[in-house]
Amino acid sequence: MTTDPPRRGPVLIEDVETLPDAPAVTEAPPVPDGPPPAMLRATRMAARRSSWRGRLFWGALTSLLALLIGNAAWEAVLALTERNLWLGRAAMALAAIVVIIALASVLKELAALARLSNVETIKTKAAAALASGSVDEAKGVLDKLHGLYASRDDLADAAASVKRARDETVDADALLELAERHYFAALDRQAAAEVQSAARTVAGVTALVPIALADVLAALSANMRMIRRIAEIYDGRAGVVGTWRLFRAVAAHMIATGAVAVGDDLIGAVAGGGVLAKVSRRFGEGVVNGALTARVGVAAMEVCRPLPFAALKRPSVTSILQRALSGMFAKGDA
Repeated sequence: MTTDPPRRGPVLIEDVETLPDAPAVTEAPPVPDGPPPAMLRATRMAARRSSWRGRLFWGALTSLLALLIGNAAWEAVLALTERNLWLGRAAMALAAIVVIIALASVLKELAALARLSNVETIKTKAAAALASGSVDEAKGVLDKLHGLYASRDDLADAAASVKRARDETVDADALLELAERHYFAALDRQAAAEVQSAARTVAGVTALVPIALADVLAALSANMRMIRRIAEIYDGRAGVVGTWRLFRAVAAHMIATGAVAVGDDLIGAVAGGGVLAKVSRRFGEGVVNGALTARVGVAAMEVCRPLPFAALKRPSVTSILQRALSGMFAKGDA
């Protein structure tokens, strides 16, 4: 005959004071910060100045590689010519085509750099005219603007309006404000649209592509394209080298003005007070990278624009980012 084991009921612990106290939430160790946002890393990397040793090394390495490749190609052409005359001639013709295209690309880059230098000259002369109040200097700036935009059909009406008012205005500030309103009202809208598109692209890629360094590369390429398009809108027409120089200038401008950091007020205005706590960390980084891209875009407009913002208001980073991310993040607490 078997007996059932005794049933165990709940145990009551009366001496509660002997239990250890649970640590308070405020006493928990801080969560370590993650890596800086992709756009912040890309901007700091672009703004970093290389030493003369680095420039000498890369210049010597590039020249050495070009010399070795050219010598190897020439020896290959000679070897083909000794083996078969027509085969060697075909190889020589192809090599000539490559050299011609390379020279054309170099000339195009030099022309783009000269155009960027012309825009910078106009900006410098405009600042000098505003500082001195000289009407003659302001008229000289207008003449250079007319020469810069002479081939732009979309600015023909603006050029005609500025020409009509050029001789009737006797104030330097009024002349430059007139030129700014006529020439850059439409161009600023186009540039702001490019910034908006780039900010949306960077935010989306950062949120959806969880691959290490992919967000940095995507942010860098999107910002390079954006800066190149902004330069083309303002008729800078930057090439590959010119685009990189512009990106370095924009990054240096942002760091010098303290615009590289994203404040909580900007994120809150875009994404709402507690939205970053409700979505994933990648979406939060997407907002931050989009905000930094918008700031890069506005800084690029300031760098590429031949005239400083005076009569026309500089685009707001917050408004650009709100339009770019509209529909991606809910505003406010749901």
